[in-house]
Amino acid sequence: MVYGYESAGDLGRAIPLYEATLTDYERVLGPDHPHTLSSRNNLAHAYGSAGDLGRAIPLYEATLADQERVLGPDHPDTLSSRNNLANAYRLMGDLGRAIPLYEATLADYERVLGPDHPHTLISRNNLANAYRLMGDLGRAIPLHEATLADCKRVLGPDHPTTEAVRRSLETARDS
Repeated sequence: MVYGYESAGDLGRAIPLYEATLTDYERVLGPDHPHTLSSRNNLAHAYGSAGDLGRAIPLYEATLADQERVLGPDHPDTLSSRNNLANAYRLMGDLGRAIPLYEATLADYERVLGPDHPHTLISRNNLANAYRLMGDLGRAIPLHEATLADCKRVLGPDHPTTEAVRRSLETARDS
């Protein structure tokens, strides 16, 4: 139900439910349980979606540190949290912190999940978008082009991720 509220854009209902869920997970399962860590990441995402990066970023940072400690640096949930933190830094306009985190996350996704995994493809697109925002079209456009070709091959030409990458490439070319 919480995700439904967030998906519908009703963050006023979603955030209190995410907060209550996190409190319950911490009480019942403890602060280091994988479900608790996932719940913290979900709450951070909801804060970020609401534009409250002041609450989202510290929660992402703490969650990432705990996931690296509990799950390890190569666990897919850890990689996802690292990508989410990079997104938050980008939204804050801090490309100096976002880009190295995107680069490290992409390298780890490629090593752990492989170059064709959907998370890897999304991570590559995120990095290319950050390069574009930094004004480095020489790196952004070729990365978008390669990612789009891989998305078409792996996911198909009409997949939502393929469409998102196509739009990102068009934006970069129009820059």
